[in-house]
Amino acid sequence: MKVGIIGGGIGGLTLALQLHQRGIDCEVWEAAQALRPIGLGINLLPHAVRELCALGLEPSLAEVGVETSSLAYFNQFGQPIWREPRGRAAGYDVPQFSIHRGELQMLLAAAVQSRLGSGAIHLGMKAEGFTPTPQGVTVQLSPQHGGLGPIEKRVDVVVAADGIHSVIRGLLHPADRDPLRFSGRMLWRAVTEAEPYLDGRTMFMAGHQDQKFVAYPISEPARRQGRSRINWIAELRVTPQDLQNDWNRVVPKSVFEHAFANWKWGWIDVPDLIARAEAVYEFPLVDKDPLPRWTAGRLTLLGDAAHPMYPIGSNGSAQAILDARCLADFLAKAAQGEISPAHALLEYEAERLPKTAAIVLRNRLNGPEQVMQLAHERAPQGFDDIETLISLHELEGIAQGYKRVAGFDQENLRAAHAAGGAR
Repeated sequence: MKVGIIGGGIGGLTLALQLHQRGIDCEVWEAAQALRPIGLGINLLPHAVRELCALGLEPSLAEVGVETSSLAYFNQFGQPIWREPRGRAAGYDVPQFSIHRGELQMLLAAAVQSRLGSGAIHLGMKAEGFTPTPQGVTVQLSPQHGGLGPIEKRVDVVVAADGIHSVIRGLLHPADRDPLRFSGRMLWRAVTEAEPYLDGRTMFMAGHQDQKFVAYPISEPARRQGRSRINWIAELRVTPQDLQNDWNRVVPKSVFEHAFANWKWGWIDVPDLIARAEAVYEFPLVDKDPLPRWTAGRLTLLGDAAHPMYPIGSNGSAQAILDARCLADFLAKAAQGEISPAHALLEYEAERLPKTAAIVLRNRLNGPEQVMQLAHERAPQGFDDIETLISLHELEGIAQGYKRVAGFDQENLRAAHAAGGAR
């Protein structure tokens, strides 16, 4: 069996490693002409880290990423709402990591090239379309360099992991019936090197759904030197006319910094973090409605191409990694002749589509960040005792309920481990 993977991001590269581990031949087609460590920070939750550890990547992750110790929520006045341990500090058998997305991608790419060979990743190859055949799929690829014309590749199975703007998803589900859904909120993201805050390994969120600030350290080398590379996100509600067609654009800090001018709480100086960032990138907070199907014959979707979601609850990359594990398991059954390749893709879809759809919809309700919204609604001017507003039972229920939906509550993970899988 030969699998073609469209997209050399986190999901596509993880799938390549999972397939190789199961003895399945594959290659990756990536539109970018070079892989570079671009992007900003992400969080890898324990259920996703477990899959990467099973691929032998824990030492590499620990070398570059920060092992997250806790997650803390505050209101816009810096008053604590809820704090919980994370990763091994919470009793998981694997860490939670905060890491630079580009460094993770480069780590995965290096592992793919080392294990599958230097020719496993084809750069500058943009997917333009596909044609089903009786025994597989023919993919039309457009080389992005060298002045070469379109080429075709025939494989047994195609997996489109080409992101929120997926060409393949657009062919399966035209954009006029599958539009981006704008939340009305804008994100501004950057990285600032600064003194460590709290224990140097804590992720914090502050504010409410219309005015929020999130930060976490993403560099273990910097932490070991007594410094902190802090990934941060400022979020505000904006008017629809503020939505630009230019994604990931650099913007001046004056666009949003005034809203956080007074966010100085002794242990963190938010205005200073914003002021000292070299470049700030703007992203609209968007997702798409869950699809009725991901699969057409021997082609399917994975990661953001399948289920773009708000970056709430640290689940975007984690769910792509879980997709890869699940799909690789079913394709292994196909490779062994237990089921057909088309059947394998439908089993994967049946397993993963409902779970990811639930996360997409729950994230629209703020996910675990709902604790901040409740505190704001019940005490917009601040509070003396959080438990007079939200009981400990309610706080724990919100946190645990989201973990169950996202698949990383400890009971779920223990059961999955006992069953020999992560699904």
